[in-house]
Amino acid sequence: MADMKVRVSAQSENATKTIVKARNFEIVIDEPAELGGTDEGPNPVEYVLGAFAGCLNVMAHVVAKELNMTLRGVKIDVSGPLNPARLFGQSFEERAGFKEISVVLKPDTDADDATLEKWAKAIEDRCPVSDNLQHTTPVSVSIKK
Repeated sequence: MADMKVRVSAQSENATKTIVKARNFEIVIDEPAELGGTDEGPNPVEYVLGAFAGCLNVMAHVVAKELNMTLRGVKIDVSGPLNPARLFGQSFEERAGFKEISVVLKPDTDADDATLEKWAKAIEDRCPVSDNLQHTTPVSVSIKK
C-alpha cells in the first residue's frame, strides 16, 4: 500500500489560541486560564492524549473484528505527567513532554483473557499514534517568509 500524506494547517488567533484546519474541520487549541489562555479548547498536550485515545478506539474495533471478537464498545482512559518548567523556560533539566503515558482500556465484551491480551497487543502495535509516541520520528522545522 502506498504512503498517504496527512496534513493540517494552523493559524494563531492570539498568543495561546490556535485554529487548526484538518480536511473540512476546524480544531480550536487553547490554554486554560491558569496558563494564560482563554480556555476555548483543549491544550496541545490534551489533544495528543485525545488523538491517542481516538486512534486506540479505531484499532480496538478493527482488531476485534479481525479476531471475531464481539466488542460492544470501549472506554479509554489516557493520562501522563509532565513538568511544565521547561515549557516556561524555568528549568531545562527535564524533558518538555510527558514522562510516561498510561492507557487503560475498558472493553465491553465477553472475550476471554487470552483473546483480550492478543487484542491489546495488536492495538498497541498497529496504532499509528502509539507508534509515533513510542518511537523517534524525524521532525524538521523550517522558516518561510
